[in-house]
Amino acid sequence: MDYSLLDSGDQRKLERFGEFVLSRPESQALWKKALSDEEWQKADATFEKGVGWQTQKGLPDGGWTVEIGGIKFKINLKSFKHTGVFPEQIENWHFIENLLKIKNSKLKILNLFGYTGGATIAAARSGREQNAEVEVVHVDASKPSVSAAKENAILNGLEKANIRYIVDDAHAFVKREIKRQEKGVAKYDALILDPPSFGRGAKGEVWKIEEDLVPLLEACKSILSDNPAFVLLNGYASGYSHTTYAELLQSVFQFTSGSIESGELSLKESSPRAFSLPAGIFARWKA
Repeated sequence: MDYSLLDSGDQRKLERFGEFVLSRPESQALWKKALSDEEWQKADATFEKGVGWQTQKGLPDGGWTVEIGGIKFKINLKSFKHTGVFPEQIENWHFIENLLKIKNSKLKILNLFGYTGGATIAAARSGREQNAEVEVVHVDASKPSVSAAKENAILNGLEKANIRYIVDDAHAFVKREIKRQEKGVAKYDALILDPPSFGRGAKGEVWKIEEDLVPLLEACKSILSDNPAFVLLNGYASGYSHTTYAELLQSVFQFTSGSIESGELSLKESSPRAFSLPAGIFARWKA
């Protein structure tokens, strides 16, 4: 795999993406670093708040490609600290892929806050491998993120996959889907949601997770089919416990069968001490 968490500490993390090493902030890493300052200073690029990315040697123009969890991504360093991929999501990608292998049937999947397409690619690729009819609707309010998702799909040989890309506010999209389904459009068989704690929609709509998550999930219930396969709710820096997410799913969707599991996502250092760095939470129901 083209990723490794080399070290963490002093509210930073040192990571390898392919052949390049990056140093960037990480509020969860309250402990001391394991590696020496000399090792950290070898990073090819360092992100500092208020400054942005500083490179010690020329990185490829237009970014570079890595393979993480069996999925290819284009890495681009923008004006913020993110790279275009969250490696801790490997567990959720495998969850999606494994379920689709079991279902092996026609499925319509909605991926809200789809970012650069990791979950979308996992679903579409698994459907192709199983010769199943899988349609994925990928929604994100960021046009650059949706463009990156399209590029990543092409990198994974999915340019002809049944993926619909939409730049839109998540809640506004779901409200329109409710109206479309009243006119006979098929409902969704699976939902994937990865909402931020704060964000803005395509038209400047403000998203605050403490105010908007519950109404969004309640709206999503209306567009879920009577025989769904799974619902996956992921959280990055949401401020909530994974238990909260699990109970919320049950409260909103009122599942009468299947099972809900929840937990923390983390990344393990490759340093000798092998600390685990928390990287978000998840709750997911499967039929």
